[in-house]
Amino acid sequence: MPLLTHIAPPKVLASEKLSPDGLALLRSGVEVHEKKGLSHEELLTIIPEYEALLVRSETKVTASLLQAAKRLKVVARAGVGVDNIDVEAATKLGIVVVNSPSGNIGAAAEHTIALMMSMARNIPEACKSLKDAKWERSKFVGVEVKGRTLGIIGLGKVGLIVARSAKGLGMNVVAVDPYASQAVASSASVTLIPSLSEMLPKVDFLTIHTPLIASTKGMISTNELSKMKPGARILNVARGGTIDEVALLAALESGHIAGAAIDVFTSEPPTEGSSAAKLIAHPKVVATPHLGASTVEAQENVSIDVCEQVLHVLQGSLPRSAVNAPLILPEEYVKLQPFVQLIEKLGSLYTQHYTSTSGSLNRNTFDLVYQGEIAGLNNTKPLFAALIKGLTMPISSSAGPNVNIVNAELIAKERGIVVNERHSRDPSSHSYSSLVTLVARPPSRTSSRAPPGAATQPSNGPQVPQLRQQQVISGTCSGSQPLITRLDRFETSFIPEGTLLICHNYDSPGKIGVVGSILGRKKVNINFMGVAPVSNKLPEGEDGEDVNADKDADSLNEALMILGIDRVVDPDVLDALVGEGGVLSGRVVTL
Repeated sequence: MPLLTHIAPPKVLASEKLSPDGLALLRSGVEVHEKKGLSHEELLTIIPEYEALLVRSETKVTASLLQAAKRLKVVARAGVGVDNIDVEAATKLGIVVVNSPSGNIGAAAEHTIALMMSMARNIPEACKSLKDAKWERSKFVGVEVKGRTLGIIGLGKVGLIVARSAKGLGMNVVAVDPYASQAVASSASVTLIPSLSEMLPKVDFLTIHTPLIASTKGMISTNELSKMKPGARILNVARGGTIDEVALLAALESGHIAGAAIDVFTSEPPTEGSSAAKLIAHPKVVATPHLGASTVEAQENVSIDVCEQVLHVLQGSLPRSAVNAPLILPEEYVKLQPFVQLIEKLGSLYTQHYTSTSGSLNRNTFDLVYQGEIAGLNNTKPLFAALIKGLTMPISSSAGPNVNIVNAELIAKERGIVVNERHSRDPSSHSYSSLVTLVARPPSRTSSRAPPGAATQPSNGPQVPQLRQQQVISGTCSGSQPLITRLDRFETSFIPEGTLLICHNYDSPGKIGVVGSILGRKKVNINFMGVAPVSNKLPEGEDGEDVNADKDADSLNEALMILGIDRVVDPDVLDALVGEGGVLSGRVVTL
């Protein structure tokens, strides 16, 4: 009785504290190791054994760490910001970076309102004074927010909740956001202002809700602060670095800015003597240690969210919130998934069937033609990625990057691969509800030859006709099952999986028996066999001359014999098929 092979579950490393419920969800499908407080050197040592890494804000996921993580497929940030992750390096390596942009939205918005009210009513200072056994009512006279104007930079999800809460407090709300919808702003009774410089003089309170990117780093500095009203107040519960801390400190010292409420800093925790440390110590500043997402509910939400996404990635599906991959809606993914598998098979079949052993593609310009129902899909990024993966994996080193939707465009550019995607809803040229055709464009109009590296008939045998090699493969999906319907000039129907022997030959009586006999003598079992005749149809996307234009008897009598076999065969088997069996050429592919 054969021994059953045990496949170990993927390993996931949680280097920081996550909620028990999120980790329990992960443990249902993977092996989870919780190792908190690791140094960077310790992480470098152990990371090669893990397929996923879960972090919060403390773990620094550097390029060197990602390079060492040979098995890593996904880095998950339990939160919004990914400043601690080298996203560019992850993208080049094909590692998906996911976050949880919605899990702590409510918490961040509530903390913004809490800080605004604390700053307006001097609550922290009054509390400390009272705890010191003082009674200083006149010292802590505050201001009301009702009737005041709140300016919001970034009217995204958090910004909108802050706006609605502020309207409930009786505030006037204005915002600047070049990407904000006028309809969404109007629904929250927010007035959109065309530019930041136009908004700043109007506001009594200013709050920032943008990511930290090149265009937002230091966006509030000396010039912007000088445009604000004397006595205005400023908040930041978004990202440290969006406010110039030195400039804010000077504006507070001068009295031009009456107060600041800060939850995030350029360095966390702030180093002694830094601008962040000086801000925290300033009497006009209400400061908290990055508590925007620190609620029980938010911690639970983001942990469960990223753990679910990690499972999706490890199971071969797409995550909801990939930072370095395009958004794919669930309903789109359901339709795309079978064709993702099909197109990867098309690419792999192309490379193995046509490419020489030199390690480079025979051609590098392709048409990828979608016909029928699939042509109606707008988001074909996963299909493009599947093609690049299929084309490159058979000729790539096993140590190379994992090709996926994250880095497919980079890989294609590096390899010089050009893909022209075409959509045709006209089903008249085929009988399938959806059809995908891969056409490799020749570098010139010269006639092509048999697949490079394929075994060919010896010169002392019957003459082999010159093949006008179209390098065309078509396929469809029957339910969720990929099916190849055309290969070269030949109509076929086979499932692209396992080890296949593809023989080009004349379709003459007894050919099947001869081939079967040779394979039997070589101890090769045949799982299935099919014969593909020459097609009379020119495939969509192929504008060359008709392959049947000559109409000679030999070319019309050619066929492909496609056999499913139980193992990869040695070159001597192909030599025997050509030399003894009258096969014109043979190629073995593994899918």
